[in-house]
Amino acid sequence: MLQPSCRMNDTEYAQLTAAADACGMSIASFLAHSTLKAARNLDRTAAEIATEREIVQELFASRRYLGRIGGLLNQVAKALNSGADAPQVHQVLQAVTHAAQRSDAAAAALSRHHDSEAAA
Repeated sequence: MLQPSCRMNDTEYAQLTAAADACGMSIASFLAHSTLKAARNLDRTAAEIATEREIVQELFASRRYLGRIGGLLNQVAKALNSGADAPQVHQVLQAVTHAAQRSDAAAAALSRHHDSEAAA
């Protein structure tokens, strides 16, 4: 049987001990149970353990992407103002609006997460 191990600082160990105690489990049982539960749902686990740095990097990438889209929309507006036809412009604007709203929601969620960690 394999015996995985990990290192943690005093604060992390105190959190682990408190969580195991709250569940009425030994530290080893708590680690095994929580790790296996996380391993069964990898999409959710990846989202839960993403570091703040990774989230911020993704938000900045999203911001750059939306900036490029804004430039393309300016070109579409210029074409429409010169009388060109753009039959898909409504769908494109809806997609851009949706992407911007998701970006805003992610930024707000990150801010709330950061505020809740600061309060803890």
